[in-house]
Amino acid sequence: MFSGYGFFDYKYDIEGYNGQDYNGPGRYIYIALVVVLTILFLILFRKAKKEQVDKYLKVLGIFMICFYILKTTWESIYDIMRTGSFNVGILPFDTCSIVMWAGLLAGFGKGKLKKIGECWLSTGGLVGGISAALFLQAFNYYPFFTFGAFYSMIWHLIMVFTGFFLIVVGRVELNMKTVLYGFVFHMAISIIVIPLNYFIGQDFMLYKSAGGAPFVQDLAALLIEKNLGFIVPIIMIIFYFGLFIFIIYASLGIKLLIKLISSLFAKKEEIKEETVKQEE
Repeated sequence: MFSGYGFFDYKYDIEGYNGQDYNGPGRYIYIALVVVLTILFLILFRKAKKEQVDKYLKVLGIFMICFYILKTTWESIYDIMRTGSFNVGILPFDTCSIVMWAGLLAGFGKGKLKKIGECWLSTGGLVGGISAALFLQAFNYYPFFTFGAFYSMIWHLIMVFTGFFLIVVGRVELNMKTVLYGFVFHMAISIIVIPLNYFIGQDFMLYKSAGGAPFVQDLAALLIEKNLGFIVPIIMIIFYFGLFIFIIYASLGIKLLIKLISSLFAKKEEIKEETVKQEE
């Protein structure tokens, strides 16, 4: 975990690494960091004003695109040197890449477009961020202390924080209307992705083979075996919608936890101030 490779080493050049950190300490350290840092940042920025939230969303939209370009350029240099061609599998059409487009809408959009971007960040973006944080696929290819792993860790931490941040500061209220706004945007991207998968032979947003989706993956494999693969996108759409709805209840629980921790901090400050007054 700590030696035997360089920080910027490419996944195929790291000898002896076969995804040990996915089921090892790296993955669990990352999960702990996501939980601690998300809660800490939410406590620190829970009183952010409208102007500050707007500024954050603008920075988010620009940063995520620049960050993606940096990583893609770095990885493409290795891919082209190794195979002589660009790896279309790293194009920004997977579920977690939507945060770039939603971030731009939320940061620079107006009216309904801005609302749609914010709603996706607090529904689909939050679901995607949490799922990836729990099962970070980058650890299958990169050890913890590498750029490839750090990129994925930072990306999904931002997704988790942003989703909860918009909820905690009251920018987005989690209800069925919010879910529908977010899901409409998700489906708009899906209209592009579903045919693209068949055209270039990829599994963006898991619409072709549901690779990695719990329970759905096995069903998808069975359907594909029976030449019924065209049903997989429909099943994935239903699966996504279920996750969008689930996040309402999960986020409410986290929000209550943040309020409880914040109130404990506030009480400690009150007790401290009262003690100081008594000593005086």
